[in-house]
Amino acid sequence: MTKHPAIGILVGSLQASGLTRKFGNAIQQLGGDRGRFTIIEIGDLPLYNPDREAETPPAWTAFRAAVAAQDGILFITPEYNRSVPAPLKNAIDVGSRPYGASVWAGKPAAILSQSPGALGGFGANHHLRQSLVFLDMPTLQQPEAYIGHSAALFDDKGALAEGSGKTFVDSFITAVAAWVKRFSPPVV
Repeated sequence: MTKHPAIGILVGSLQASGLTRKFGNAIQQLGGDRGRFTIIEIGDLPLYNPDREAETPPAWTAFRAAVAAQDGILFITPEYNRSVPAPLKNAIDVGSRPYGASVWAGKPAAILSQSPGALGGFGANHHLRQSLVFLDMPTLQQPEAYIGHSAALFDDKGALAEGSGKTFVDSFITAVAAWVKRFSPPVV
């Protein structure tokens, strides 16, 4: 691992100008001095079907390689019906297969859930944690990142506005980078 860990960001919403994407963009901009944060796109992944492994879709191969190249993963998700959006669950399934070749195994992870409502995506955050336990991804426990009323944290240009929300996200980035470094091999 280099001085700055490579941390892939999976944005759980496909909405181009959505709040989840805004958080991903903000973290890429704010985190450069602590990690190399890169959004790994999930929108073009065909739905997982084991029958397709015989002729693996190129999008699956590219996605698996992109995840494998990371030192850690940051999941940023909204909450859909008290759980994670279908594209994010599909990406998790694509990366976990074929059996025995999961790109997730042992890779440190963190979760930021957000919602324009008060609960901050609590249900999605905890459903995602269940999957990550099964996938053997050590997941950052503290600080927890359930960001409610998230629309109020961005200015009219889509950037995180100065204030307690930006301060929290900045401290969260520091914690994520330290967590990933903790599970990465030392630099020699």
